[in-house]
Amino acid sequence: MSSALCRRRDTCRLCGSRDLGLVLQLTPTPPANAFVPASALSQAQETFPLDVFFCRSCGHVQLLDVVDPGVLFENYVYVSGTSPAFVAHFQRYAEDMISHLGLKPGDLVIDIGSNDGTLLRFFKKAGMRVLGIDPAKQIAADATAAGIPTLPEFFTGDVAARIVAEHGPAALITANNMFAHADGLDFITDGIASLLRPGGAFVFEVSYLVDVYRNTLFDTIYHEHVAYHSVKPLIPFFRAHGLEMTDAIRVTSHGGSLRGIARKPDQATPAVNASVALAVSEEEALGLDREETLKAFARQIDGLKSDLVSLLRKLKSEGKSIAGFGAPAKATTLMYHFGLGTDVIDFIVDDSPLKQNLYTPGLHAPVLPASAIAERKPDYLVLLAWNFAKPIMEKNQAYRDAGGHFITPVPRVEVF
Repeated sequence: MSSALCRRRDTCRLCGSRDLGLVLQLTPTPPANAFVPASALSQAQETFPLDVFFCRSCGHVQLLDVVDPGVLFENYVYVSGTSPAFVAHFQRYAEDMISHLGLKPGDLVIDIGSNDGTLLRFFKKAGMRVLGIDPAKQIAADATAAGIPTLPEFFTGDVAARIVAEHGPAALITANNMFAHADGLDFITDGIASLLRPGGAFVFEVSYLVDVYRNTLFDTIYHEHVAYHSVKPLIPFFRAHGLEMTDAIRVTSHGGSLRGIARKPDQATPAVNASVALAVSEEEALGLDREETLKAFARQIDGLKSDLVSLLRKLKSEGKSIAGFGAPAKATTLMYHFGLGTDVIDFIVDDSPLKQNLYTPGLHAPVLPASAIAERKPDYLVLLAWNFAKPIMEKNQAYRDAGGHFITPVPRVEVF
C-alpha cells in the first residue's frame, strides 16, 4: 500500500479515542469510482484496505484507512442529475426543509458536496440564494455554468470565513453523503457552526448504520464512505461543536438513510424532537453500540455471498449470459468481495455518460449504454444499483417481456 495515497489514522473521527476494535474486513479494492479507459487496462490498479472499526468509547463505526481525497473526488464520475429517482428525492427534500425550517426567499442555502447542483436548484426555484461547494472541478464548473454558483474546492474553516464575508451567514447548510465521506469532521463541523446564523440548521443525509446492519448493505462500505453513522455517537459530537441534534428522520434513499438536523442554538430553536431518542433506542435494541454485534455482521455477509455466487455459477454452468445493471460505487465492493469478475458478469450498463465506454475499477468489466441490453440480450441482469430496482425494472419491461430476468443481490438475493 502506497503511503502517498493512503494513510491509517489511529483515533476515532468523532470523539478522538484510540480505543478502537476491528469488526469487519472486506476485500481490499481500488477506489470505488476509479473507472478506466481502454488505454489503461494494462495498468494494475492499486487496492486499499476496507477494514471497519468500532470505537469502544463512543460507538462510532468507521474506516481508519483514508485514501487521498484528491484521488477520490477531484475527477468524480457520479452526478445526481442522471438519476430521475434522485432528482425526485431532492425535490421532496427541498420542499420538506423549506416547510420544516420556515425558510424565506433570500435566505442563503449552502450545499457542501453539491455535485451538479440538483438539490440547490430546487431551493433557488423557491427564491433562496444558493451556493454549492464541491471539489470535483469539472462538475463544479458545469454546475456554475448551469446557474448554480459552485466553489470548486474542499470545505474548510477558511472557506467558511470567506463565504460569511462575501455572502453573510447561512440559514441552511446541507451535506448529502459528504458527512460520511469526510475524514476531518471536527474542522468541518466547526466551519459549519461558524457559517450558520443563530437558529440556522445543518441538515445531512447519510447511509444509516441501522439499515446497513439490518439489511446487510455491506456494499455501501467503500473508501469514499469513511463513516457509518448512527445517532447515539453524533449527539455528543455535535454538542462539542456548538450544535444540537434536534431531528433524526428516516429516509429511503440508498436502501435506508438518516436525515439528521443539527441547529445552532438560539432562543427560537425548537426542542429536540422525539425522533432522536427513538433512534437511539432502536440502535441500542439492535446492539449497534456493542462491538460483538458488528463482528457478527460478517456472518450475514457470508450468507448473502453464498446465495448469490451459487446462483450465478449455476446459471453460467447452464450457458446463461449475465450482465450487470448500474455501475454505482457500491458495485466495486460487492464485485470484489463476492469475486464477481468478467468470468461471471459479461458487461455492465449504466445511464451515466461519464461512465459509459469505460471499465470498472480493477476488475475491468466494460460499462456500456443501456441500449446494449437490446443489442446483446443477456439472459439475466444483476441489479448492482439495487436501490433503484423498481424503477429499473419498470423502465426495462420490454426486456422482461422478451424473457429476460432481473436479479437483486442486496438486501436479499431474488430473481424477477
